Amino acid sequence: MDNAAFEMHEDGTHNTSSMGKMNTSSRMEKKRQWSLMSVFLVCLLACTVTTAVGVLILSLVYVYNSQPHSQVHLGLEARPLQTTVPIVQKAVDPKFQFLNHLPKSKVFEFPGGAIQWARYRNNVKDYLSVEEEAFGSSLNSQRSQMTLGTLRIKSSGLRAPHWHFNANEHGYLVQGTAWIGVVDDGGAVTTYNVTAGQVIFFPKNTLHWIKNVGNEDCFFLLFFSTHDELQTLDVDDVFFSVPEDIASRSLKPEGGINFIRTFQKQKEDQGVNLPPNLAELVINPSYVQSPDSLVWRYFYDLKGSKEYRFPGGVIQLAQYWKNASELSNHEKIFSEFLNQHQNALTLSTLRIYNNGLRQPHFHFNANEMGYVISGCAKVGIINTQGTIEFDVHIGDVVFFPTGTQHYIKSSCDEDLLFLLAFSTGDQLQTLDMDDYLQATADHILAQLFFKKQSEFKKIPKFKEDQAINLP
Repeated sequence: MDNAAFEMHEDGTHNTSSMGKMNTSSRMEKKRQWSLMSVFLVCLLACTVTTAVGVLILSLVYVYNSQPHSQVHLGLEARPLQTTVPIVQKAVDPKFQFLNHLPKSKVFEFPGGAIQWARYRNNVKDYLSVEEEAFGSSLNSQRSQMTLGTLRIKSSGLRAPHWHFNANEHGYLVQGTAWIGVVDDGGAVTTYNVTAGQVIFFPKNTLHWIKNVGNEDCFFLLFFSTHDELQTLDVDDVFFSVPEDIASRSLKPEGGINFIRTFQKQKEDQGVNLPPNLAELVINPSYVQSPDSLVWRYFYDLKGSKEYRFPGGVIQLAQYWKNASELSNHEKIFSEFLNQHQNALTLSTLRIYNNGLRQPHFHFNANEMGYVISGCAKVGIINTQGTIEFDVHIGDVVFFPTGTQHYIKSSCDEDLLFLLAFSTGDQLQTLDMDDYLQATADHILAQLFFKKQSEFKKIPKFKEDQAINLP
């Protein structure tokens, strides 16, 4: 049965449902559009923030780099910019590559004397100053094969028997009288006496001792053929490091190990020894001298050797000589023995009269180290950086690398006396300024200096060597 009312209601319901679906779809579309807009706005905001932060960072970096770092500090955390006091390391004068004020260095005190050093140290904290460090570093970087020490021994004092692992030792006695002992392979001992002006030589790993047998202090200048830190071992340190049973079996003393146990290690280092009760311990000591054939291997009478005289001073040498015809038998023994050892040194005294000049010169085959014994001088060094000039006085140490031209001018009323060491066991090779200019052809000098060739005839050639000259 037809029901018009029902048909009208069904149609209305259908229309209403269709309209509802349309409204829902419209709302979903609007939400979708809003979500995309939100994402876009968020991304835009993130980009803006990122750009701003980037610009800020670049600005800060620019500010930081445009100002001295010692004045501006930018921490990781937010802090106001603060001006701080800059930490400035003391600039080291270049002259301290070549100069050491040894009297200002640390004094190593012992019961029987003292030692001071001009040397390289493995630990930079062992230097007393940046100047001392500059000198030590220069010795090491130039591979100088040189270390200098001063040794003062009180009357009756003893430099304990010892040896050096990594260096030959060359000594010059400035003052006093000493008795030396050297122990060779197999226990053969050589003993001899030295006085002021004489030289001693101890090869690497050779046990030796030095005893002051005079009434005044002994003062030695000691050169060692190493640019590394010197390695030394004293006999008493060895003895107390050896286990008691090993020492007893080795020495086989009366009383055995009980005798070994009677030895007491002193609290104070006995490197330079002088017991307060020495008179009770030692009675009638003997300071004998071994045969000359043994002594002259380790000993050289520098003050009694040939003097090379110049107008302005005198040079004497304790070195190896290729031509030994002018040497005495004793000097030949020393010369040959010196040359047998690797990294041996040459020692020399240089005396310059008042206002005298050791003219500019250099050495082909050796570094040079010197100690001022008396007088004062002006020293000049000429290298690729230019000329460095400085004054030296008693106790100062100088260093001249191989091939570095240098000069020394006496500047006191008294004579200047240097003790010099050279890092060669061969005959020293030296060239003076006047010699190399005289040896160069005039036309070469004229072209070099833009002067007429005839001008160089004004430089005279003397019959007498002018290595040390006077005005």
